[in-house]
Amino acid sequence: MKTLSRQRKYVPNLPSLLAVCEANYARLLRLLPDCDTVTLSYTFEINDGLYYRVKIIDSSRYTSTVELAQLADGVPAFLRPVMQIRLYHDANVAEVLSAQHIGSLKPSYAYPNTNMHQPNEKEMTNRFLAEWLSFCLRHAESIGSSEV
Repeated sequence: MKTLSRQRKYVPNLPSLLAVCEANYARLLRLLPDCDTVTLSYTFEINDGLYYRVKIIDSSRYTSTVELAQLADGVPAFLRPVMQIRLYHDANVAEVLSAQHIGSLKPSYAYPNTNMHQPNEKEMTNRFLAEWLSFCLRHAESIGSSEV
């Protein structure tokens, strides 16, 4: 006799996710001394041929939206990480809005799904951002700003 097993829906661990988002906010502010100026872009070098750009896309009183992108010589564009991140200044948190050109990430996904997102895709993307920002802060040799 065949029994149907009911798979439990993934529920994000909010305290853990908020802690990551708060830490990401603090890290981004270290990379972005001025996050109020729209079209401002900061580029910093990790080593020869590997650069990162933090570009302010939108800024208002309570939020800023930035794009963090890897710029690497000789690496195809689809292999270079890129993320859009919203900074909530009143709550001091930063949340990944989109990554690798995948629009708005849901808090959780049923699994399996047509796009093969993991159930905790949003949480894992925010954790990846934490590691990426830590890497950038450790290895950035020079940070320079420019108006785009």
